[in-house]
Amino acid sequence: MNTKLTGAQFADMMVCAASALNANKQAINELNVFPVPDGDTGTNMTMTLSAAAAELGAGEWTRIDKAVEKTASMLLRGARGNSGVILSLFFRGASKSLRGCETATSLELAAALGDGVDAAYKAVMKPAEGTILTVARCATAAAVEYAADETGVEGMLAAAIEAAKAALERTTEQNPVLCRAGVVDAGGMGYIVMLEAMLASLEGRMQAAGVPMEDEEDTHGADFGAFDTEEIKFAYDTVYIVRKNGTPLDLYRAYLESIGDSIVISEDDEVFKVHVHTNIPGAALTEAEKYGTLETAKIENMRTQHAELSAARAAEGGSEQPYKNCGCVAVCAGEGLAGLFRELGCDGIVTGGQTMNPSTEDILREINRVRADNVFVFPNNGNVIMAAQQCARLTDKNVIVIPTVTVPQGVTAMLEYDRDADPVVLEQTFCEAIAGVHTAQITYAARDSEYDGREIKAGEYLGLLDKALVGSCAELGALIAALCTELEPLTPEFISVYFGEDVAEADAAAVAESIGAHFPYAEVSLVNGGQPVYYYLISAE
Repeated sequence: MNTKLTGAQFADMMVCAASALNANKQAINELNVFPVPDGDTGTNMTMTLSAAAAELGAGEWTRIDKAVEKTASMLLRGARGNSGVILSLFFRGASKSLRGCETATSLELAAALGDGVDAAYKAVMKPAEGTILTVARCATAAAVEYAADETGVEGMLAAAIEAAKAALERTTEQNPVLCRAGVVDAGGMGYIVMLEAMLASLEGRMQAAGVPMEDEEDTHGADFGAFDTEEIKFAYDTVYIVRKNGTPLDLYRAYLESIGDSIVISEDDEVFKVHVHTNIPGAALTEAEKYGTLETAKIENMRTQHAELSAARAAEGGSEQPYKNCGCVAVCAGEGLAGLFRELGCDGIVTGGQTMNPSTEDILREINRVRADNVFVFPNNGNVIMAAQQCARLTDKNVIVIPTVTVPQGVTAMLEYDRDADPVVLEQTFCEAIAGVHTAQITYAARDSEYDGREIKAGEYLGLLDKALVGSCAELGALIAALCTELEPLTPEFISVYFGEDVAEADAAAVAESIGAHFPYAEVSLVNGGQPVYYYLISAE
């Protein structure tokens, strides 16, 4: 029995907890319907804690306060999603409580865990019951009660786990969304997985190298199709870090409440981190600049994530899909484009593109979901290719990145997809297909600037062809005519016009008709891509 916990023991416990979360993340994802049914709580908690585990596993920790402080610091910067930010708050509060402690008794550790829960409740602007907060509060209360009479750290953790499990069962009746889905809270389940791994580490049943725990209980997953995508009031899960300039955050908290929900703000002496669900993430980031310097930001479309989960469940018919030879993952932004890639056979969609480049972790998550030995990835943006290539060394699957630099190239490649083909032959086929695709992009100029030696005025339509500037015009019709002139030497046989989220279908049809009149011998098709940033993506083959 351990009556005191050392820094080295704590570090091992955190590494084991990260490993256990990773082993159980999909089961946790299956429960994730609150606050939004986007199925990523397990992934977010795993990635959040893994950021700290990597540092803890590589160092030597003689003092528990330093180990917990490092954990809190890494979690703050690595926190992903609502659950990840709350998790970081638990350890931030615990770190303050244990400051100055070389070791921690069971009572000191229990009190520190309780302080962490208090810190999280204070930071969450509208805490709801039946969540990870509820489970953690009940667990720490039991831990403090136990430690008041007994000295063993193992017994204290066991008491916390018992109370946490009882609290988790009650979340279904406490939270209407969970009740509707018939599941327990995903974050609460993740918290219990962590506590059990911590105890297993301390008792020698699990090692920091990641020896698996006992088989997890079978958990009933949520029916994501029972929720309508349009029920998601605020579409964008937005997480960002700002380096402080000293301005109090009270007004900023009020501002965030006016544009979103699920707001959590955590901070240390140098930075503050925000989690918010909103429909205008850009506005949240712009307002944040009044309070410091924006360091990092991550934005995910939860409506797209939910739609993908529902579609996958419908396709699976409630059972696991068989393994196949080849699978595909595509990067794109816009529900129309995501739907098109799925129709063409893509197994996974990573939301991202221009101004919103996904990380290697984002792409890897989708790769690992594909039930295939060989997975082709279509980055569809030059800035995403390198992140995609990094995935090859992080998974046992054979990852083949097709160097698509535009979405139309990815679409053309997918038209040649044969999931049973030899991957070497299929890679050659894909690369040959994209070689003949030319892409025009029409967006707007955000500011006065100079590009390729040409002067551009703010607010003008801006046209590119294969990344080279065609021109900028105040009138869209003039720019379309200039693009058609540039396309003439290519004598295209097929032209596809993908219109964006800010374009009316009637206006897009007029543009397609204008292009068709310029190329009467070509087959012109119009597609609602729904993409941000670009009014039009136009491919010519």
